[in-house]
Amino acid sequence: MKLLEEKILAEGHALDENILKVDSFINHKVDPQLMKEIGKEFAEHFKNQGITKVITIESSGIAPALTTAIEMNIPLVILKKQPSQVLNQDLYHTEVASFTKGTSYELTLSMHQIDENDHVLIIDDFLANGEAATGALRLIRKAHATIAGIGVLIEKAFQPGRSKLEEQMIPVYSLARISKLGKDLIEFVSEHQE
Repeated sequence: MKLLEEKILAEGHALDENILKVDSFINHKVDPQLMKEIGKEFAEHFKNQGITKVITIESSGIAPALTTAIEMNIPLVILKKQPSQVLNQDLYHTEVASFTKGTSYELTLSMHQIDENDHVLIIDDFLANGEAATGALRLIRKAHATIAGIGVLIEKAFQPGRSKLEEQMIPVYSLARISKLGKDLIEFVSEHQE
């Protein structure tokens, strides 16, 4: 998606070969017009697939997942990173390792928000090692729902996330695929490399 790539080049900051800061338009301050266009793009790509729910992991995926759900006119379900003190009954649980934070966290999904009749689309801000997406897949499978695919804003194509998901037969649609990061360096996968 050219619009997202341009925004990454204009406002993103590569700190090193693994970290890309996009906090000025995706995950701290959010650009609503960009999110609107992202929602339209995902809705168009995944249309006519019988998707019943959009799913994301709190918190950075919420804005693009919401605009996608609005465009598709279906509910959004947010996977929680820790169980609530109040809403802690009837939950599916899994453990996820966070590459960025160097820690693990518990991911939960209420059994009342999804069932075997759901066909879901997962939306996430980044795809790197695929740990968060794999954790979301585990929860969705525990509910016996099916997965239409995963929509990703920014994929670090030099990391193994895509191959992990494709090995599980999960279609991945990335709006911006980064081939190389370095201090103040951002390179995208060219069209003939895809």
